[in-house]
Amino acid sequence: QVQLVESGGGLVQAGGSLRLSCAASDSIFSFNRMGWYRQAPGKQRELVADINSRGRTSYADSLKGRFTISRDNAKDTVYLQMNTLKPEDSAVYYCMAESVWGRMYWGQGTQVTVSS
Repeated sequence: QVQLVESGGGLVQAGGSLRLSCAASDSIFSFNRMGWYRQAPGKQRELVADINSRGRTSYADSLKGRFTISRDNAKDTVYLQMNTLKPEDSAVYYCMAESVWGRMYWGQGTQVTVSS
């Protein structure tokens, strides 16, 4: 069973930065893609950013320029650097890994709270 362990969430003031980490139990090259989703109270879970096995990245249009996804192949870890955070970025952030067969695995989630 694939395990994804997230860390790095917390409370930050508006305009601040946080970096989330997601450590995978399997090699990140065994996945078709990995990424970050977020879910705010009363809202649907939405894609924040992802990175495929070739290193190609994609972002939610509204987050381009503020968030950056990256990976460390040697550590089987994916990161999400979040800059110039806004209160509306507050949500539970989930790491996701998609297998080559299309199965999606999820981390337990990490809370990000941005105060105004």
